[in-house]
Amino acid sequence: MIDGCNRFQAFFMIILPLTRPALLAVMLFGVTQAWSEFLFAYVMIQSANKMTVPVGLAQMIIGDVLPWGELCAAAFLMAIPVLILYTIGNRFMVAGLTAGAVKG
Repeated sequence: MIDGCNRFQAFFMIILPLTRPALLAVMLFGVTQAWSEFLFAYVMIQSANKMTVPVGLAQMIIGDVLPWGELCAAAFLMAIPVLILYTIGNRFMVAGLTAGAVKG
């Protein structure tokens, strides 16, 4: 094995650090998809106290009356956790992608 490592050590010391940016990208896309899931939650959830945020936003619309101010404020608040995750993850993705790009 490489550098005297067994399979477990080789995985955690060599393979995992090289695949961390790809795993992080998949995780970020998965969180974004799950966070903004609408149709599944709209069909399955019947109780008002268990509704997800996108379904709750849809419930604010009554007929053709759109409370634009409340909808925009709630959509902004809904986007904050995803933006925080992307901001934190961006640093690690860039560091991992550029780690092997420069010799020295």
